[in-house]
This record gives sequence, structure tokens and C-alpha cells, in this order.
Amino acid sequence: MKFICSRDRLTEAISIVQKAVSTRSTLSILDGILIDVTDKGVQLTGYDLETGIEAQLDADALESGSVVINSKLFGEIVRKLPEEEVIIETDERLLISIISGSSVFSIKGLSAEGYPKIPEVKDAEKIIIMQGILKDMIRQTIFAVSTDESRPTLNGCLFSCDGTNVEMVAIDGFRLALRKQQMGMDLPIMKFIVPGKALHEVGRILGGKDTELIVYSSVNHILFDTGKVRIVSRLIQGEYMNYKSILPKTGETNMTVSPGAMLSAIERASLIILSEDRRCPVQLSMPNDETLVISASTELGTLREEVPVRISGELIDIDFNPRYFIDALRVIDDGDISVQFNGSNGPCIMKPLEEEDFAYLVLPLRR
Repeated sequence: MKFICSRDRLTEAISIVQKAVSTRSTLSILDGILIDVTDKGVQLTGYDLETGIEAQLDADALESGSVVINSKLFGEIVRKLPEEEVIIETDERLLISIISGSSVFSIKGLSAEGYPKIPEVKDAEKIIIMQGILKDMIRQTIFAVSTDESRPTLNGCLFSCDGTNVEMVAIDGFRLALRKQQMGMDLPIMKFIVPGKALHEVGRILGGKDTELIVYSSVNHILFDTGKVRIVSRLIQGEYMNYKSILPKTGETNMTVSPGAMLSAIERASLIILSEDRRCPVQLSMPNDETLVISASTELGTLREEVPVRISGELIDIDFNPRYFIDALRVIDDGDISVQFNGSNGPCIMKPLEEEDFAYLVLPLRR
């Protein structure tokens, strides 16, 4: 095996596939990156038996072959090479030579025969979506994915398509994030649960708004294909929570507010809250129909801040975990939003004033 490539492009490819390299496996081969050189080009692969990432490397393929090299060591070596041009080759003993300028590394490799194959996504439905759109949808839902392993279906996002709209939903038991995108085209009917870890890596890899991405889904796996990078993940099996039944249609109190102003005030309040203990919430109160008072009180001190709003309905006083509001408000790109409250103990819903592109549900803390 032998190829020549750019150090910077190789560094980029390594950093992409490293996201799928196992960090806690008892199999040493899963700590490595598979390098595969054929007459079609050079491909790097990382795979932890749950998520696999393949990256095509722009390189001159001089001699076909394959080898597995320790991921961490490979990445550190390449990042510190002195010259832009890199030559990589192996001999019959699987000794890998990495040559750049006057630096020559010789690293022991492993046989590619022992590297597990990434599952092929066969008999798959597919949709084509712009990378920028899916990147935004992931950013606006991923924070609400549960990490509670006792409820495995909530460890991922529900991805569904009704033929014209794509929707993503995440729930962790205390909050819900929903993002909908109208596609304006005929799409297949699809519904599956994608692990949060895989979606997190997809979101980091996706590029510009005008670049297409093909998403393939089969019974057990999903494939995200950008052309240069392919990400395959096992799907989560099971029935997802009926989230539509927990989204209130209306609110007893309706508030219109700037998400930026509300976010800044809650972030300032959270500065004196050093833990997520229920005894240290942020308090929202409404002295009149034009003012929202955001306050917090801990051993460190207190904060009280007024935010201009428009309120209709019952004036209430309610407590929340500030992080739940902060996570949602940070990813809202719209102007003013509607915040609906359902009494002092009912769920709070944040959504656009007119469109149905997103909705965020947050449960209050009981006093």
C-alpha cells in the first residue's frame, strides 16, 4: 500500500473518522483507523460497532492495500509533520512508514482482515435534504435527547417524514424539542429513531446550506451520505413516546417576548446558581401584562430583572430549571416568540408567533 497526500487534507479526514473510533473497546483493532487504498482512491474508516464513518481522501493512490493504524497516534503524528506533502506506505510486515520532509515514522500496523465491516444499508428508502437544513434541525433538537439508559428510545431523536415535511423530535422527560421543515416535494413516508451520538457527529460534519445530503434508512440502520463522507449508524428499535399528546394546543397565559432578551436575563440569573438543585430555580413572575420579572436567590446573592413582554390571560408566578430555558432559547433564530404557560404547575411551550416550524416544551419545578 502506498499513497501521497496533503497533510492538511489527511488531518481533516482523520479528525472526521476519529469521531467513530471506539474509546472503551476491549478489541484493540477498534482503537484504529482502517486505511484502504484501491484504484478508486483512498478511504479512511472509523467504526465502534454502533456508528461507522467513512471519509474519502484526496490523494494519489500509488499501490493498493489496506492496514489498520492506531487512531490517536496516527492523528498526533500527522498534525505535527513538518511538510505539507505526506507519503504513507506499508511493507509485508504491516510496518507503516509516514514520511514528510526529513521526518520518517515507522509504526506497527494491524491486518485489515480483522477490522469489522460497516453494515450495508440495503433496501433503503431515501430522501435528499440540504446539509445546512439538517444541520440546523439537529442543532435545534439534539440538546433534549435523554441520556437515561433505562429509556433507550429517548436516547435518540425521532426522525419522521410524512411525504412533504421532515420532522425531528427529542424528549428527555423534562423537556421536548420539536423542529419541522417543509420540503415542498414528494418524499417517502419514513419514521425511525437515530441515536443521539450519531446525530451529534453528523451535525459536526455537515457543511453548507446549498450542498445536498442523501439520507438512506433501512429497518436497522441509517446512512448519511455527503459524497465525501458516509456515516452509518444502528437505529434504536422500539416505539417512541406519543409526543403529540403532551403538547398543549393552547395556553392559559400567552406571552410574547424577544428570545434574545429573555435568554440574556436568564443567563445572568444563572450566574448565581451554581447547581441544578431544585432548591435553586429561576423564578418567572408577572406583576402586570407588560412585564416579566426574572429572579434568582441563592447563598451567593440575588438577581431581579424586568423584561418587556406582552401578556394575555392569567398572570402567574412559576419556577424553572434555568438550563432548560437557556438550551432552547439559544437555538431559536426567529424574532419575537410566543411563550404559553398552563398554570404554575403545567408545561410551558415556546413556539413561533405564526409558523409551526418549532416547539419547545419545558416542565416547571414544583414548589
